Amino acid sequence: MRQRGIAVSFVFVAILILSGCSVSPSRIRRADAAVATGMQHRLDCDRDDRCAIDSPLLDAAQQALHDSTPDQPVHVVTLLNDSEAAMVARLNLIRAAQRSIDVQTYIWDQDDAGQLVLDELIKAARRGVRVRILADQLFSFGDRLQLERLAMTSPNLEIRLYNPTFHQARTSALDFSASIVCCFMKFNQRMHNKLLLVDEAIGITGGRNYQDRYFDWDNDFDYVDRDVMVGGPAAHEMAASFEIFWKHKRSAPLTHLRDINRALLDNDAPGPIPEPNYAHPQRVARVMEEASDDAWIDDVLVSDTLRTGRVDYFSDLPAKTDDPGKRSAREFTSHLMRMVGAAQHEVVLQTPYLVLSDRAKAIFERLHQGASPPRIVVSTNSLASTDAFAVYALSYKHRRRYLQDYGFEIYEMKPHAAGPAEDNADAAADEGPAPSDQSGKQVRRRVGTERGLLGSRSGARRNRPAPLTTAGRRFGLHAKSIVVDDDFAMVGSHNFDPRSDHYNTEAGVIVYDPRFASELRDSILRETQPENAWVIAPRQQSSLSSTIGDISASLPIFDLWPYRYATSYDLKAGCTPMRPSDPAFLSCYTPVGDFPDVDVSPKLIYTRLITAFGAGVQGVL
Repeated sequence: MRQRGIAVSFVFVAILILSGCSVSPSRIRRADAAVATGMQHRLDCDRDDRCAIDSPLLDAAQQALHDSTPDQPVHVVTLLNDSEAAMVARLNLIRAAQRSIDVQTYIWDQDDAGQLVLDELIKAARRGVRVRILADQLFSFGDRLQLERLAMTSPNLEIRLYNPTFHQARTSALDFSASIVCCFMKFNQRMHNKLLLVDEAIGITGGRNYQDRYFDWDNDFDYVDRDVMVGGPAAHEMAASFEIFWKHKRSAPLTHLRDINRALLDNDAPGPIPEPNYAHPQRVARVMEEASDDAWIDDVLVSDTLRTGRVDYFSDLPAKTDDPGKRSAREFTSHLMRMVGAAQHEVVLQTPYLVLSDRAKAIFERLHQGASPPRIVVSTNSLASTDAFAVYALSYKHRRRYLQDYGFEIYEMKPHAAGPAEDNADAAADEGPAPSDQSGKQVRRRVGTERGLLGSRSGARRNRPAPLTTAGRRFGLHAKSIVVDDDFAMVGSHNFDPRSDHYNTEAGVIVYDPRFASELRDSILRETQPENAWVIAPRQQSSLSSTIGDISASLPIFDLWPYRYATSYDLKAGCTPMRPSDPAFLSCYTPVGDFPDVDVSPKLIYTRLITAFGAGVQGVL
């Protein structure tokens, strides 16, 4: 007890020391002067076009802008399901930029994907393109020396970190603990937007961050994710949103951060940015070559591009809040809710985390109680595929409500889903083994996670996926998309959960075109097929067990009954896939347990405990 008291006292002392320690204006001016003096101002290009490559993607966007009128907008839209295409599109657009590149993200790691995109942006800045990077501080650029070097790389490259903890670039374990005690609400509000915008003409937004697992480059665990590339007037909306975030008081320039400022003033010049050191140079070389290959771009990207009319880009405002006087801060969240609430015959929803906000619950309950309720198809993670077991535990708790009160058809991704594995077979073949250190031991890179506070640098190890009973490369769902009535569709960063509704800022694109909606619907439904997902359906059990389970699930705490209303089912060999409502369902599906493929482990125990006792933390997970 005495040691615990000392630890608590230490945290409070840290709070007093750190909470008000912003950098003085004089130190900021001195650091700015040091950066300006030490910066390399010579450009690598003296042409008016900044030595940009020709890009059919950017050309199509500029043509759409030219053809648009205020009453009749024209857009080009490309769905980026494939991870390699998503990377190549980014590289191609960065190389094609002539004026500006704005990047907004939640995670920026120093693995192959993070290094590659950053290197391309540095090259763009050095040829004269204005490059601005706005990254959420908690999970981005964890190397202080790297940030020092980036601060002095080019006058055309500027980096800001959103909502830095105690005015610092790095968050130590002590800072993390202190911030929870002193200022949890502010610390818990993160910038979850993802955007890459080129020349204010074309942008990419969706679920992907700059980390290997978002581009299927992780050896062990990769995300099934999705972006959308949009050229045309919606790019102006993207530019306006980025500008609001860039100028917000929570977006801190590097010289305003205490640790970076101190290093710039107290240390020698950090030296230039070193050349990237890639763990798998073959795959990096492949996408770099494809990014300048017009035939590849035409075949994979241009051929799948739709020319359409209305497209809207929505974004919440920085530091959004539940204060009724500031509801405009939640513009994207509100519009998303209205879109779903207007459904007539079908909603196809894909979300990594099936933990609904109160508003979402009310909308789905109203839809299900209507005279002709729409079909609601939900593609989400299983415990075996998720990296956020605590969030899954709360979804697991409310299965009866989802199935009975809202009429959901729930499909949970298998960790070794055949579809993603087939998509990435070629890419995995040339990766080779994981890199090794000098002792020959395989190197494991730090892996962040999107789940807010549970994914801190100090807690990354705790949030690895649960151990499985089977071996092989694992996939987890990360895409966030909705299709309503085969008419219009959304791709964005919103997880349709309380965190997305109330804490994180979110953004996304809504496309009002049945062709796009059909393409996205097909993509989502592919992940619900038997080779890729288990079906959640009512368990066969006695009426007594069912009654006890209902009573237990209604309790905010002590929800200990192990037999839930529903469990996971897998299709029997020789049977045709069918919906759980089909009378023949049980004859063609076999129950495989509540947590199929998950090995007995502490995470399995934690999942049960959070289901029993964790209802009160639902809003912040």
